Amino acid sequence: MENFTAFNPTKLHFGKNVTDNLGDTVLECGKRVLLMYGKGSVQRNGIYDKIIKQLNSVNAEIFEYNGIKPNPLVDDVSEAAQIGKLNNIDVIVAVGGGSVIDSAKITALAIANNTDPWAIMKYKVKPTTTKPLIAVLTLAATGTEMNGAAVLQNRETGEKIGYVTSLNYPKHSFLDPEFTFSVPKNYTAYGIVDLIAHALEAYFGEGNASLSDRFVEVIIKEAMEYGPLVLREPENYDYRANIMWAATTALNGLTSYGRKSGDWGVHDIGHNISYLYDTAHGATLSIAYPAWLKLQKNRIPERITKLGNQLFGTNSAEETTLNLEKFFISIDCPVRLSDIKIGEDKKKEITDQMLKNKINGMVHQFSDEDRKKIVELMM
Repeated sequence: MENFTAFNPTKLHFGKNVTDNLGDTVLECGKRVLLMYGKGSVQRNGIYDKIIKQLNSVNAEIFEYNGIKPNPLVDDVSEAAQIGKLNNIDVIVAVGGGSVIDSAKITALAIANNTDPWAIMKYKVKPTTTKPLIAVLTLAATGTEMNGAAVLQNRETGEKIGYVTSLNYPKHSFLDPEFTFSVPKNYTAYGIVDLIAHALEAYFGEGNASLSDRFVEVIIKEAMEYGPLVLREPENYDYRANIMWAATTALNGLTSYGRKSGDWGVHDIGHNISYLYDTAHGATLSIAYPAWLKLQKNRIPERITKLGNQLFGTNSAEETTLNLEKFFISIDCPVRLSDIKIGEDKKKEITDQMLKNKINGMVHQFSDEDRKKIVELMM
């Protein structure tokens, strides 16, 4: 096991009606609030009204930025940061899923350091401080509510990349499973894939950490048990709660302690697909992970086989991959690019994108031939 430092400063409020204390929590950080959210679902399902009521209860001054899309753009972050700077905000309240909270993380850094958000993303500027961020989660998927990572895309540079810093941890995160009741079936399923993919990225990282391996295994088992149930009964509180907590624990550090790093090669593949076709993040991962396992089956067969034995009772790398694909199919997620109507005519475009951006893992490195092969395996 590698040396490690366990660190997670986010205070997480989990359960029914936890946002009833949101106003008082915001007031601890200040009264001038930048409220960030997506394209309107929180207004349609009543969550927005609950948040506004809480902010009004403490006489907060509210400045809004909305319209953040599922594959978030740095342009939106730039505009939100400008609003925050002009109005001298004290705190950001981000209401939404991973895209909104990720955008809010970089917005907070850009405001506090008076700098360009893409310069932060490209590590050209090293932020030294941030604005307090309070997250209200509405989609169980990314784990961003309890970690220091954020992902944005830039249409000008042709990139979708991540940025990690301890400054990115939300100060508080509020997780009410009822806030996920209205998430559509397909995005619920994509969230289940996303949390499994996060656990797998840690599992295929560098370092021998048996307890972290077991955390990965039980998190994935939790997802495979409660995922189909929540898809059948989307307003079952306990099912939603189990998936919500599994998604948080899949990427809050628990699965990584004792390792040098996770791999993240599959996420790099997925980010490039979603950049090209605006595909939902989870859908890119259910396509990319089986392809990645097939590429690696003769390189790390023991590791893949061990995973399959624990999850499915299987005894080969091939059976592991097959059973993971079967699970993804069972929750109506794509496992081939053709499943999302991306055909052979797009092969060159995808391959060129993979080669241009040099998709790679932190542990399991890709050659150019691997990059081409991955595209073939996803078709």
